[in-house]
Amino acid sequence: MIQVEGLTKDYGARRAIEDLSFQVGRGEIVGFLGPNGAGKTTTMRILCGYMPPTAGKASIAGFDVIEQSLEVRKRVGYVPETVPLYPDMTVWEYLKFMADLRHLPDAEDKVDDVLELVHMEARAEGYISNLSKGMRQRVGLAQALLHQPEVLILDEPTIGLDPAQVFEVRNLIREIGRERTVMLSTHILPEAQQVCNRVLIINKGRIVAEDSPEQLQARLSGGMRIALRVAGEASGLAELITPIKGVNHILEVRQDGLDLLSDPGVDVRPEIARAVVNARYELVELKSIGLSLEEIFLQLTREESSIETGLVTESALADNGHEGETNA
Repeated sequence: MIQVEGLTKDYGARRAIEDLSFQVGRGEIVGFLGPNGAGKTTTMRILCGYMPPTAGKASIAGFDVIEQSLEVRKRVGYVPETVPLYPDMTVWEYLKFMADLRHLPDAEDKVDDVLELVHMEARAEGYISNLSKGMRQRVGLAQALLHQPEVLILDEPTIGLDPAQVFEVRNLIREIGRERTVMLSTHILPEAQQVCNRVLIINKGRIVAEDSPEQLQARLSGGMRIALRVAGEASGLAELITPIKGVNHILEVRQDGLDLLSDPGVDVRPEIARAVVNARYELVELKSIGLSLEEIFLQLTREESSIETGLVTESALADNGHEGETNA
């Protein structure tokens, strides 16, 4: 459905994306993951026909995004990070206006259909100025779905929403994704794990990893993350564990234990257990756990370069991550 080959975009002397190649199949929900400034928005704007690439090719449903831009736009629904809405219109008026701009037949019926799809029938006569940001995101999704596109492209769809609104929008994306190809950009990694079938991780304009969230964790984690818990005070535990051969580094120290990362291919649990028991700690738990997608992302981007990632976690959903046209 989406085919990208060698896509490159320069802003003057600065290269925003370089030699991107990937595919997105029909019915997939694919996450485009990366820190602010990695090139996510630039790539999406090229796919929507908003700007030409410097080099490379991209097509949607077999149509070239530059040579056959109008055909592409008939098949793509796009929701930018900041949805352009008219606050003095009601929801229904705005959607009807957008349907008329597209010269859609049976425009009123299509408005009613998308309002039902995004579960906003009860807010149809309400003014956009009175809606919460989460509801405005739904209106943005509704306008992108008016023409029944085959592909939906969403740029940071949950940025700035509160946790309840995030939950609602994610559920809506999953529901919409049952019948359409969806590509969404985000730097909120739990979002990709909860919503996407597959993820593309981009850093400094290059794709550094591609797979399902589960397979990325299995394929790229390398070393084993180990959780250690003892009864009572764990003071001095880190100093005891760090010298053990095969222990890469301590990830987190807690009051009753710690998490550590082992070297790839080394099971250090037996040696850790002996050291803990010999030091007269009362061992309560010693188990391996998979690396999170966030830890994998940070490892990948550290390997590429020591950049400021701008990465946020679930606890920072309402932060202000913004990626504009010139810093994408």
